[in-house]
Amino acid sequence: MYIEITDDFSLSKIAESGQCFRAKLLDDGVWRFITGSNILHIRPLAHNQYEIDCTTPQWRAVWLPYFDLDRDYSIIRSRIGKTDSYMKNAADTGAGLRILRQDPWEMLITFIISQQKTIPSIKSCVEKIAEMYGDTVETPYGCVHLFPSAGQMSHITDEELSQCKLGYRAPYIRDAIGKVASGQLDLDTLYSYDDIQLFNALKSVHGVGDKVANCIALFAYGRTSLVPVDTWIRKVIDGVYGGQNPFTKYGNDAGIMQQYIFYYAQHNKKSLSEKPAGRLF
Repeated sequence: MYIEITDDFSLSKIAESGQCFRAKLLDDGVWRFITGSNILHIRPLAHNQYEIDCTTPQWRAVWLPYFDLDRDYSIIRSRIGKTDSYMKNAADTGAGLRILRQDPWEMLITFIISQQKTIPSIKSCVEKIAEMYGDTVETPYGCVHLFPSAGQMSHITDEELSQCKLGYRAPYIRDAIGKVASGQLDLDTLYSYDDIQLFNALKSVHGVGDKVANCIALFAYGRTSLVPVDTWIRKVIDGVYGGQNPFTKYGNDAGIMQQYIFYYAQHNKKSLSEKPAGRLF
């Protein structure tokens, strides 16, 4: 099946943006994305055309919201003021990024794991959990392990958790499994919560602090007004904006701006480290 996407859309930038950890470039320029039990293979063609291997109903029901394709990101980038040159450069560099609407359970576990880990290490841990406990699906591009549900992970032993190299995060993962598997934390119900209620509910899981809660809210529940602040975002706030939060003025687009900044900072680490603290632009 062939589709056309005319708005900002870069599969490589999405995969490298630090919000999803199972996207993978396969042979012949095909990208694989996984959410829940759904697997998509998508290949860029010419002139905003893409080849995909799902049905039209699946594309509309699963992948349109997953890639946030009902939102015009080119318009969002155009709203950046001329005086915010750093944000403008970041958005121009990151054009093609989109905030993914991912599976809440996978995001809860993934971003608990993400604390004090590099992106390659996070990917390795997530894949190990999927390989050990997830269902296996055969695709034209090989075997894929789906991310396991809380129920599938509910009988994991401490020894098994240690094999996933979770370190001090293992008790946090166990607490998340227990709360979700028992129904104490209903991740589907959280869709109806406002931002503050959602934030507080996510923080009821041991090991989920402000940054992790904001990541889950942004990358699973689409709360684009929320801004996760990690080491790189803090460096930008302190070193580029003199300690003043640049995201608040962007309202419901603040989380999208954060993602542009994160991507830009990751690809301009040297220039960021050389920028003197307190300098605005």
